[in-house]
Amino acid sequence: MQDFYNAANWLIDRHVEAGDGDRIAIESGDEKYSYADVQKELFRVQHALAVLQVRQEDRVALVLNDEPAFPAWFLGSMRSGIVPIPLSTMLNGDELGFVIDDSRAAVVVMSAAYAKSLPTIRSIATDLKRAVIVGNVDDETRKLIYGELEMGVYLWADFDDIGEAPTAKTGADSPGFWLYSSGTTGSPKGVMHRQKALEVTAVNYGTSVIKIQPEDRCLSAAKLFFAFGLGNSLTFPFSVGATSILNPAWATPKSVAEALERYRPTIFYGSPGLLASIMDNEVSPEVMSSLRLVVVSGEALPAEIHRRFTELYKVPVLDGVGSTEALHMFMCNRVGEEHPGTSGRPVDGYDVKLIDGDGLEVTSPESPGYLHIRGDSIATGYWCRYESAKKAFIGEWLRTGDVYTRTQDGYYHFLGRDNDMIKIGGIWVSPAEVESILTEHADVLEAAVVGARTITGLETAVAFVVPRSGKIIDAASLELHCRSRMAAFKRPREIFFVEELPKTATGKVKRFQLRQQISERVSAK
Repeated sequence: MQDFYNAANWLIDRHVEAGDGDRIAIESGDEKYSYADVQKELFRVQHALAVLQVRQEDRVALVLNDEPAFPAWFLGSMRSGIVPIPLSTMLNGDELGFVIDDSRAAVVVMSAAYAKSLPTIRSIATDLKRAVIVGNVDDETRKLIYGELEMGVYLWADFDDIGEAPTAKTGADSPGFWLYSSGTTGSPKGVMHRQKALEVTAVNYGTSVIKIQPEDRCLSAAKLFFAFGLGNSLTFPFSVGATSILNPAWATPKSVAEALERYRPTIFYGSPGLLASIMDNEVSPEVMSSLRLVVVSGEALPAEIHRRFTELYKVPVLDGVGSTEALHMFMCNRVGEEHPGTSGRPVDGYDVKLIDGDGLEVTSPESPGYLHIRGDSIATGYWCRYESAKKAFIGEWLRTGDVYTRTQDGYYHFLGRDNDMIKIGGIWVSPAEVESILTEHADVLEAAVVGARTITGLETAVAFVVPRSGKIIDAASLELHCRSRMAAFKRPREIFFVEELPKTATGKVKRFQLRQQISERVSAK
């Protein structure tokens, strides 16, 4: 029998019981929630889950903006021993329907902005029985979801605060939450994490690396549905009684500057591309003056962007690498020990090794190998993905799919991936999925999508498209087709129309040749 443990108790109840319930846990717009307020919202969620007839270890899908309802439903579910599954608000109805159907969630909780996609989701996820809408629903949406859906639809505002709710009988290894990731294949996978995993990342990274304190104020460009954002905006601040600034706006140089100026955070979490855009848009150094630290992840931070940003804004920038399977950073730079252009060194609590093509550990510096990691925040596996799990989870070790070298002084340098997946702004994109949609266009015969580095060193998606015989592809028509069929982050940022694709004798596309063509174009600029 496991000893009792619950992540919501550790993150929220512990502070209230210690007499710190009046500390501000969340700021969102003009709203402020103390830790005592958040605890009451968790109770309210637990009572709502009981009304919705959700049982312990059942799953609840969350399609929520970065708003106070997210921590409430995420931690309230875990407090009841129910498994929350945060999903990307960037996905369209078809994509959400596929994932929710795969998870077998019976309930979905959605911000009102996404309620119009419910009929599409329900047509695919036929096991979905109930939905809860957070926020105001306009008349058109109300008519749509109440008129067409054969399922219960509730408004979050209609659930009352009826007092304290009990914590479920859970242990450290009990099911905690899932995060969906494309990972190293194109099929979305449910990455299963245990209750204790959040605390592990808080101690290993939050305490040891960024040294988060109760006085800190955290602002993250990465949203809560990302593993990176979940740590930034929930796990780390709540672990010490600090403040999380929840901003539902998508991160642009303008929105980030406004949030920095309004909320005066001490720690900002971003991406390499966002840092480059902030500089390109000449955001004033004054708005960064409250920061003691900038943390970036999602893709490798080019050394030049690192150098320029720190010189201009006079704040340390810590680059690192993590994954959905590891939940947050397992390797990073430290303050005063930054090595631009590298992913730093292993975080305390994690072991790292490089394995060569023969399955042997790489011991000599500067020799490439496949990155493997070990630590207590590693996921317990993939939901119903046996073959993928066998490749990724090897005993205690996680095979990340990244290729690295290690310098003489122990810093790790990213070389690339051992497959064709593309990581854009920290989000995995499957070329096969994008290619499939491109070839659905009436005038497209074949398509190949590859990742390419821009002149700034950041990764983007580029498509090579072959027209059907006798057809001339209209670029505007193809762009409209992509916009209607896939999420914005998946769309190719450049499309080249070619007569044929380079292939091997067995018919496989020579993607390395396509990448080389793009590289030559970038070099010529």
